[in-house]
Amino acid sequence: MILEMKVPSPGESISEVEIAQWLVKDGDYVQKDQTIAEVDSDKATLDLPAEESGVISLKADEGDAVLVGEVVCLIDTSAKAPKDSEIVVKKNIEIIEKPVVQEEIKVEENSFASGTPSPAAAKILDEKKIPLSSVSGTGRGGRITKDDAIKALPKVDIDSIVKGRNIESKKLSLLRRKVAQRLVAVKNQTAMLTTFNEVNMTPIFELRKKYKEEFKEKHGIGLGFMSFFTKATVQALQEFPDVNSMIDGDQQIKYDFFDISIAVSGPKGLMVPVVRDAQDLTFSGIEKEIKRLAVRARDGEITVDEMTGGTFTITNGGVFGSMLSTPIINPPQSAILGMHNIIERPIAVKGEVEIHPIMYLALSYDHRIIDGKESVGFLVSIKEALENPVEKLMDGDVKKALEL
Repeated sequence: MILEMKVPSPGESISEVEIAQWLVKDGDYVQKDQTIAEVDSDKATLDLPAEESGVISLKADEGDAVLVGEVVCLIDTSAKAPKDSEIVVKKNIEIIEKPVVQEEIKVEENSFASGTPSPAAAKILDEKKIPLSSVSGTGRGGRITKDDAIKALPKVDIDSIVKGRNIESKKLSLLRRKVAQRLVAVKNQTAMLTTFNEVNMTPIFELRKKYKEEFKEKHGIGLGFMSFFTKATVQALQEFPDVNSMIDGDQQIKYDFFDISIAVSGPKGLMVPVVRDAQDLTFSGIEKEIKRLAVRARDGEITVDEMTGGTFTITNGGVFGSMLSTPIINPPQSAILGMHNIIERPIAVKGEVEIHPIMYLALSYDHRIIDGKESVGFLVSIKEALENPVEKLMDGDVKKALEL
């Protein structure tokens, strides 16, 4: 029996994935549930497991963009496992086997009319008004692939730039291309503005210095800045609900919950996992959840569901040394808070010049539904909470708030 393996849906709103890497070769014998490929969606890298055991025939190449539901390989389930070979499955990814002689298995290939474009290729050619007759197809049966369509686009005159020097050309991953499309769409489709403020971090420094060892001993995790910022953000969102909303057509959607997206750096770029119901979490709960999500993102284990559905985003460019920036809204959200590095700066305190650790804050927001008064008030609310955390964030009881 020939089993057609189709691309499963990684999640809602995802219609296309890219074959990042085949972990098996054409003609290999694969075991059921063995990971045979890694596929990139516009949100994460996912594993593709074999649905049955048998000999595999690949129908898509690495780098191909394929639609959800499209056949990417065939598995001959009637083929017998090689008897004289030792198969070792290592972490369900790598297959090591001794050479064996297998009978050639003939699999009937799908046929395409020469010059027929794939859906992705057709979309590119249609948008750029490029006639099919001018494009040569390199796919099976002369089919025009997405790569063929991209190669047919007008090229930048690289030779005039390079002038005999070496360059490296690397195709952008599907994740990076989708991020680029989203960022451009946000700039073009929203009335985005950014407002700034500064916060004196001395009170939080003093709290962390006094309680960090006791906090870590009790909860097994450090008392970082993100729990303070998340708490302050939730409080400000409760005060200014328009910032915790989105536009859907001609409707404004407001939420009575606070799912805070936290931007973290992953192996394939920036990822934004979501801390669900942040309003219900304690300081230790927030720190533990952020660490859990960051580790999963770093290890490439983060799922689409864990990065979907946030209502507001916090991004910390300060970890890379950024002094000030204008962060771009994470759609379909309407605002994003940018944190930056903490530098000792001279400020006026009761008529005297003092040196304090200062952080600049930035709030980018969609002016279509958030007015300037609300955006400034929101940022001031965060500033006041961070500069007076015991009263504003801990109800005057530090020990109880930190569960010590």
